[in-house]
Amino acid sequence: MSKKSIAGKALEQGKGVVRLAPNWVPRSFCVPGRRIKLHPDDYYAMGGERGGIDERWFASTTPADNGPLTSKDEGLSFIVFEDGGKIEKVRLLDAVAELKGQLIGSRLWDEHGRWPMYSKFFDNKAALPHHIHHRDKDAALTGQLGKPEAYYFPPQANNHGGQFPYTFFGLYPGVTKEQVRKALLDAAEGRDNSITSLAPAYRLDVGTGWDVPPGVLHAPGSLCTYEPQKASDVFAMYENITHDQVVPKELLWKDTPKDKDGDVDWLLSVIDWDLNVDPDFAKNRFMAPKPVKPAAEMETEGYIENWICYKSDAFSAKELTVLPGKTVTIKDSACYGFITMQGHGKFGVWDIETPALIRYGQLSDDEFFVSEAAAKEGVVITNPSKNDPIVLLKHFGPGNPDLVLE
Repeated sequence: MSKKSIAGKALEQGKGVVRLAPNWVPRSFCVPGRRIKLHPDDYYAMGGERGGIDERWFASTTPADNGPLTSKDEGLSFIVFEDGGKIEKVRLLDAVAELKGQLIGSRLWDEHGRWPMYSKFFDNKAALPHHIHHRDKDAALTGQLGKPEAYYFPPQANNHGGQFPYTFFGLYPGVTKEQVRKALLDAAEGRDNSITSLAPAYRLDVGTGWDVPPGVLHAPGSLCTYEPQKASDVFAMYENITHDQVVPKELLWKDTPKDKDGDVDWLLSVIDWDLNVDPDFAKNRFMAPKPVKPAAEMETEGYIENWICYKSDAFSAKELTVLPGKTVTIKDSACYGFITMQGHGKFGVWDIETPALIRYGQLSDDEFFVSEAAAKEGVVITNPSKNDPIVLLKHFGPGNPDLVLE
C-alpha cells in the first residue's frame, strides 16, 4: 500500500481525525524527570550514549537535531492506520505534503506549505542551561527557521517539581552588553561563565505558563512542561556549567554560521536585547489561563476550555476539560493536534484514553490530529465517567482565527 493511500485512508477512517504514535526524543545533556508515562525501564531505550528520553514530541513534522547520532525520523510524528489487525504508518510530514488543505486547511497550506509548529513535553529532572533560540534572520544563515516557544505546566504531569522548579528568563535591567560578552568569552575559553548571575529567576506555578520569543535567554526549570513552538529545533547553549553539569562546548556554537564560528560578538548579536532587559518581563510574558468564553456558560454546556498559550501569532494552545458524564460538541476554526492528559471516552469515532504507562515503541490512544474541516464541523466528545474529567491539551498553528492576540 502506498503512503498516499495510507494517509488518505487514515483521514477517511477517522472522519477527519487521525491517530498519532508516541514520538520519543532523547537529549544527551539531560536527565529524565520520569513524568511523561514512559516505562521506567525505557528512559534509556535509545542507548546510554544518546542520553535519557526526556521529551515526547506532538504533531511534529520537524526532525530532531541531536547531532551525528540522531536516528532516522527522530522527532517526526507518524499517523497510525489500523485495519483488520494490520498496522501501517505514514509520517505526518508526508501526509501533510500529500493531503495539503484536506488535513491542515487551505489557509495554512497556501501560506506555509507545511504544518509549521509542533508541541512537546519537556521533562527534565534539573534545570537546563541558559540558552537561546535564534530569530528568523539569524536562523536563516544556517538554513533554519527561528523558534518562538511557550510553556504550560500541566497538573497531571507534575506530581513532583524536580530539582529546580524555577526558570531564569532574560537579563536584569541594567546588565550591560560587555558583562554578557565577558560571560560568553568565559564559556568559549572553558571557564565557568556564571551567566545566570546576570538573570532573574521566576518560580514556576503549576497550571500557568510563559511566552518565550526568539532571542530571549532562558534556563527552563524542572517542572514537566508542555511546549508549543514553531517548527524548528534551532538553539545555542550560552551557559557552560549548570548545577555542576558541564555543557559540551560545541553546544555554545550550535547553529552558528561557519564564518562566525568562534566569534563571541556573533553570539552577542543573537540576543534580542530589548526583550531580555524588559523591566516588565513577567507582566508581558507570563500567561495565566483565560476562559474562551464565560465559565458559567461553558459549565452549563458540560465543559471548560481555557487559552493557555496566547501571546504568539506563531502558535496557540488550549486546555479543554469535558466534565464527567457529559457529551459536548467542540468547534474550532483551525486544525490542531492534541494530547489526552486525563480521563477516557469518545472523541469523534475514536476511543481515547490516558495510559498510565507506555513502553518504548508501543502505540497508545492518547494523541490525535484534527483536520481543519473536522474542527470547523465540530467534534462530539463523550465522557462516560461518573467522576473523572477528560482533559486535552490542544496545539494550533499560526494565525488561529479564534485567537485575539493581546
